Amino acid sequence: MEGIQLKNISKNNLEQCLKCSICTAYCPVSAVEPKYPGPKHSGPDVERYRLKNEKYFEEILKLCLNCKRCEVACPHNVRIADIIQSSRIKYSKKTPKLRDVMLANTDFVGTMSNMVAPLVNFSLSLKPTKIILHNVMGIDKHRQFPAYTTQKFETWYKKYAASKQNDYDKHVSYFHGCYVNYNFPQLGKDLVKIMNACGYGVHLLEKEKCCGVALIANGLSKQARRQGEINMESIRKSYKNDNRIVLTTSSTCTFTMRDEYKHLLNIDNDDIREGITLATRFLYRLIEEGKIKLAFRKDFKMHAAYHSACHMERMGWVIYSTELLRMIPGLKLTILNSQCCGIAGTYGFKKENYANSQAIGNDLFKQIKDVNPDYVTTDCETCKWQIEMSSGYKVLNPISIIADALDVEKTIELNK
Repeated sequence: MEGIQLKNISKNNLEQCLKCSICTAYCPVSAVEPKYPGPKHSGPDVERYRLKNEKYFEEILKLCLNCKRCEVACPHNVRIADIIQSSRIKYSKKTPKLRDVMLANTDFVGTMSNMVAPLVNFSLSLKPTKIILHNVMGIDKHRQFPAYTTQKFETWYKKYAASKQNDYDKHVSYFHGCYVNYNFPQLGKDLVKIMNACGYGVHLLEKEKCCGVALIANGLSKQARRQGEINMESIRKSYKNDNRIVLTTSSTCTFTMRDEYKHLLNIDNDDIREGITLATRFLYRLIEEGKIKLAFRKDFKMHAAYHSACHMERMGWVIYSTELLRMIPGLKLTILNSQCCGIAGTYGFKKENYANSQAIGNDLFKQIKDVNPDYVTTDCETCKWQIEMSSGYKVLNPISIIADALDVEKTIELNK
C-alpha cells in the first residue's frame, strides 16, 4: 500500500510543492470566489489527506476552471490542476445532471442541431427559450450559444476537397474538432487553403470523436476515455502507418489529447504525442527550417489583438501563433495581457458559474475595448465565444487571418 501511495504522489509531482502559494496568486477563480480555497489547498495540500482517506474530498473542487494557470506559475512543475481534476474523477459522488450530459456530448448535440440549424439558432436566441434553459436546465439566461452551421465541415470536405488532396507530394492529417465541424467550417476551409498553397494535402482521420474535454469537466470520464481511445487509434494510424502528422486548430483539443489523455484518462499516447500539433506551430517550424514560404497580399490591412488562451500558455506555444501573425506585413498586432477569459468550456454556461465567469474575464473585456482592434484573435474557440459575447468584438483564429492575408498564387509559386 505504501508503495502504491508513493507512486500516486509522484504521478503529479505532489512532493515537489514548496507551499509558496504562487499558484493561488495566479488563480483566476480565487480572485473572484471566496468559497474556493485555491489551487494549493485544493491540490497538493489536501491531496495528502485524500490519499489516506477519500472523506477529505470536497465537491467545492468543481469550481476549478482547469485553466492550468496554476501549473504555468508553479516553480517546481507540480501538476496542481491535474491533482484537482484527478481527485474529481476518482472521488466525486455527484451524478451528472441532464444539462451536464447535453453540454458535454458535443457530437450528438452538434449532429442533431446541424439537421435543423436555422430553427435551432433562432430558438436559442429567443428570450422564452433562454428563461426555460435558465430555470429548468440551469444554463444561464445571459449566455449566448455559438451558431450551428447547415453544412458540416466533414460534408464540405468530402464534397469539395477530398478528391484533390492526393495531388500533393506532402501530406498531413487534420483533427478538426467539434467547433469546426458543427459551428464554424470556415476555419477548416482556411487551413486546407493554406496547406494546399504550401504544397501539402490535408486528410481527415479515419475516425474522429470529440476530444472529450467537456466530458471530463462534467463528470463523464469513462465516456471521455472511450472517445479518447478512438481518437488515439486514428491518430496512431495516421502518424505511424501513413507518416502524416496530425494538425489541429484548437489549443484545447490539442492540449487535451497530448496531455490530459495520459494524466487524467490513463490513455497511453507516448508514442504519438509528438504527432499531434497545432497548425500554427507546424507552419512556423516549416518556415523557420526554410521548407516553405508564405506570400501575403499587398492590400491586406488589419489591427488584431491577440488573446493568449490558457492552454496555449500551458503548452508554451503562444509564440508560434504570434510570430506567424507578425510575418504579415499589413497586420498591426497588439498582445493583450495574459489573463483567463473566464468561460473554461462549459463552465461559463452554467447558471451557478456565470457571474464568476464574467468577473474573471472583466479586465480582459475592458482592455479589448480600450485597444479597439479590428478583430481579436485567439487559438481557442470557447475564448472566442466569451470574448465576442462580452466585448462585442469579432474573434478570428490566427489561421483564418493568415488565410485571408495569403497571396495564394504567389505562395504556390514559392513552394513549387
